[in-house]
Amino acid sequence: MILITGANGLAGSAMIREFARQGHPVKALVRSRAKARVLEAFPTVEIVEGDMQRPETLTNALSGVERVLLISSPNLQMVETQCTFIDAAKAAGVRHIVKFSGSTTALDSPFLFSRMHAEIEQYLEHSGLAWTHLRPSQFMTEYLREAPTIVSAGAFFLPLEDTKLTPVDLEDIAKAAFALLTTTGHEGKTYMMSGPEALSMAEIAEQISLATGSSVRYVSISPEDRNGALLAAGFPAYLVDALDVQADERRKEANGEAVVHPETHIALDIHPTTFAEFARRHAADFRGELATAE
Repeated sequence: MILITGANGLAGSAMIREFARQGHPVKALVRSRAKARVLEAFPTVEIVEGDMQRPETLTNALSGVERVLLISSPNLQMVETQCTFIDAAKAAGVRHIVKFSGSTTALDSPFLFSRMHAEIEQYLEHSGLAWTHLRPSQFMTEYLREAPTIVSAGAFFLPLEDTKLTPVDLEDIAKAAFALLTTTGHEGKTYMMSGPEALSMAEIAEQISLATGSSVRYVSISPEDRNGALLAAGFPAYLVDALDVQADERRKEANGEAVVHPETHIALDIHPTTFAEFARRHAADFRGELATAE
């Protein structure tokens, strides 16, 4: 049996949908079953409630589980949450944990969440459990967050100057996670994963324009303007600060997120989705015609 944690979140729910598409049984760990109604539509998904920071609530969730995909919310408690869960999983007899991290994961990273992921990876490696790290680049779905201004102003506004990034389709990542959890030979390995091409923000705007049939521009704004907009939208200060550091890292000439990593797609036989394909699939979202399911 396989358990996916954080199953109500953006990444976790994508993983659950892939397991459902494959008709493969899976447990979905959520803190509140009431907020997981959409998952109940999948007959092969067993929804289990539990709090990753409270091992006593995880008995049912971990019962009979051999492998786990470890995901939780990116907040200030992420290290405590995931390390506590690792201990509980080991005590319950779990054999293998696939850790969902990020392409910039490093203990010396200036970006808060990259450091946190690295701390958790290190803890997992020393836990005595079999481990695998899945490190995807920026999600293509991040650009769906820009749909409101694309609809209202025909533009999206980011403090990224002319940097290039390699966004990856969340559906590709879900296929990779499914493969890592349902086949053998992945223990002790790290899987880097990106989209198939490095794109500037102007090139991303062009692809959205082609998909929607309307002109979309990219406007590079100052970090201060972006921070102010995020704070006004209700983002907590720690998260705004972290995203400011992340954008600063992405603007640097030696931007590690501009590197294409095709090796995981190749190793796991996954067709790499281009941003053009993603934009066409979500053209209605970018036109403001419907709310995305991702």
